[in-house]
Amino acid sequence: MKNYLILPAVLLSITIGYSQKTKNAYELASPNGQNKIKFELVKNAPKYGVSHGKTEVISPSEMGFLLKGNEDLSTNFEIKGAKTSTFDETWEQAWGEKKNIRNHYNQLVVDLQQKTGNKRKLQIQFRAFDDGVAFRYVYPKQNVKDSIFIMDEKTTFNLKEDGKAWWIPANRPDRDEYLFKDAPVSTLDTVLTPLTIESKSGLALSFHEANLYDFASMTLVNTKGTELKSDLVPWADGVKVRVKDSFTSSWRTIQIGENPGELITSYLILNLNEPDKLKNTASYFKPYKYLGIWWGMHIGKYTFWESDKQGATTQHAKEYIDFTSKEGFNHLLIEGWNKGWTPAWYENRMHMFSFTKSADNFDLDKVVAYGKSKNVELIGYHETGSNLINYLKEVDEGFALYKKLGIHTVKIGHVGSKLNMKQMHFGQFGVNYFRYILEKAAQYDLAVLYHESIKDTGERRTYPNMVSREAARGQEYNAWSEGNPPNHLSIIPFTRLLSGPMDFTPGIFDVEVKQGYPGKRIQGTVGQQLALYVVLYSPIQMLADLPENYEGKPALQFLKDVPTDWEDTKIVEGKIGEYITTARKDRKSADWYLGTLTNEKPRKVEVSLSFLDPNATYEAQIYVDAEGTDQKHNPEGVAISKKTVKASDKLQLNLGGAGGGAVRFKKL
Repeated sequence: MKNYLILPAVLLSITIGYSQKTKNAYELASPNGQNKIKFELVKNAPKYGVSHGKTEVISPSEMGFLLKGNEDLSTNFEIKGAKTSTFDETWEQAWGEKKNIRNHYNQLVVDLQQKTGNKRKLQIQFRAFDDGVAFRYVYPKQNVKDSIFIMDEKTTFNLKEDGKAWWIPANRPDRDEYLFKDAPVSTLDTVLTPLTIESKSGLALSFHEANLYDFASMTLVNTKGTELKSDLVPWADGVKVRVKDSFTSSWRTIQIGENPGELITSYLILNLNEPDKLKNTASYFKPYKYLGIWWGMHIGKYTFWESDKQGATTQHAKEYIDFTSKEGFNHLLIEGWNKGWTPAWYENRMHMFSFTKSADNFDLDKVVAYGKSKNVELIGYHETGSNLINYLKEVDEGFALYKKLGIHTVKIGHVGSKLNMKQMHFGQFGVNYFRYILEKAAQYDLAVLYHESIKDTGERRTYPNMVSREAARGQEYNAWSEGNPPNHLSIIPFTRLLSGPMDFTPGIFDVEVKQGYPGKRIQGTVGQQLALYVVLYSPIQMLADLPENYEGKPALQFLKDVPTDWEDTKIVEGKIGEYITTARKDRKSADWYLGTLTNEKPRKVEVSLSFLDPNATYEAQIYVDAEGTDQKHNPEGVAISKKTVKASDKLQLNLGGAGGGAVRFKKL
């Protein structure tokens, strides 16, 4: 269902709260009037501010760019025109955490031109939504013939007040796999987005970007007090963005919620991306759960390379296929299937992988054929090692092989401090590479799962074959590092997951990792692992543990039942770094599912079931930490029970430290 409404500018002062205060000042309100953007020229320089209700969020802040040769594209402007409009549609996600999404905003477009020099033109587009605001820059083609080299972006976000920020560092060579820390905004250095802030006024804010293409990623640097400034990730030579004759920046976004949970159910980022360009993704991709020859390598039971402990062998593959089929799943990831793996491959500055030749002891054709006989499809795997010179030479041949074999998903890794040992993952080079591969994969009917990638900015709306990505610190760190602390999983739903789906790889039942490295384990319970399938959204979810750790475990039933495609999502309650309770409705049935988890503190959760159909009765199938269970005591203990409930009821769940629980509400 789609509904469109575009109103002429003459009506806007009444319909959308648009006003022109003076010759050089404008105000734009969101449809409900709560969020407002103020724009004006101050001494010929563009400034903007943002408010929510009576609360000033962003004080007047700078806009514009610095070009090569120290040319200032942030001042000396006059307004050549301003247009306003409103837009309202409801569109359907091909797959997602919510089926039908309303895209309702009011827009102000301001055309600027510099009064002297090259008289460069610059357009600024503002959109005000009920859940936040956004703006972007459009540099149109004009009479200036030279190429454009952006050396700096001058955009600032001058927060009116301080607040607690949940952050990870930016511009490090090893991407974004860090633990989130919290600190006052006034103490930050350079940080990645999404940046989530709990302001002193009580608002929840998230700063990010949307529809990033042919531009550098935006990081944020603290310049003074509570002022954050856009800091574009550069090319190796220091230039931030290089284009021929025009550019369109990504949208700079500020999501605004009355509480942190409202940030999770904001779809502003998706709404700022273009509609589906592929149209046929559903013919080769539908959301699913998968197993993998993967965790065994991370815990040291198997190796990625050819050895007497080789993980990817034809025999192992058949065993995994047998288990996958027996338990009713239909997809299997096999890492290390190809030539090029060595014990120290990641230390090689430009390691060479083959994307068509099978490793010794592995026969790709035979494994694919065996999988088809058991209704199990393989997930392809390409580890580039960030050697994109090698990868781009072989990518067509590698993708063509998968298409020939009937493989429809490819996981692509980019382990390495820099792309081609030179360019940062988040710079314009990396942004364009990741989009190029996405479009290339679509030509071969391939869905893409990125690891060690740039952040998500909502392009899955335009390219629904972009199904998930890592882009954060996932489960694997529990296998061989100091691990993820108990509060990690109560932070990332409010931070990293705001940008899009995450392949965290949940579902470890042997949380003490008895077959792994000494002293390495998961700081949580099996109940918490079950909760992740609802709390952390992805259209593909891994059952990451070894098959033998699922054998005979009653809790496996929840992993069989829980879907990965949703009609609707509700955040029942949550506090960043402490706990979260999420409810989602299955897209293909009348059932609801709930996941709840806590940090290291045990917690008694009382869940209002008001999200259920008030005219129905449900069987609540409950999986929660057993009595006396926490991350240190009987962490695998799961209490399973059933009870009949209605929307007017409240459900009591007792979570152990670093624990959790999951519930299926089956409509009767």
